Amino acid sequence: MDSRVSTPRPSTASNFVNRREELYTRYSRRYNYQRAKNEDPKTIYEWFSTVQRIITENGILPEDIYNFNKTGFAIGLISTAKVVTRAEYYGRRAVLQPRNRE
Repeated sequence: MDSRVSTPRPSTASNFVNRREELYTRYSRRYNYQRAKNEDPKTIYEWFSTVQRIITENGILPEDIYNFNKTGFAIGLISTAKVVTRAEYYGRRAVLQPRNRE
């Protein structure tokens, strides 16, 4: 390595962002893409319409309907991370990630 070039210090990136008014750092929050889609009223309506249609077509009785919740490994979530954005985007924290592509 050239003697004039030194290894960047850990604070180099922070110092760069602090010198630039148009840049801003913040922590993103984890938000699952599928969950974001499922907050859409149209998607919710379509889901329940499909479920109702299947119940009707197959003659399923209410006492034969069960809800099984599966809690486990959270695939498809972005972990919280520090991100650099344009200052004009201040306030847009959610980062959406598509489902797991494995």
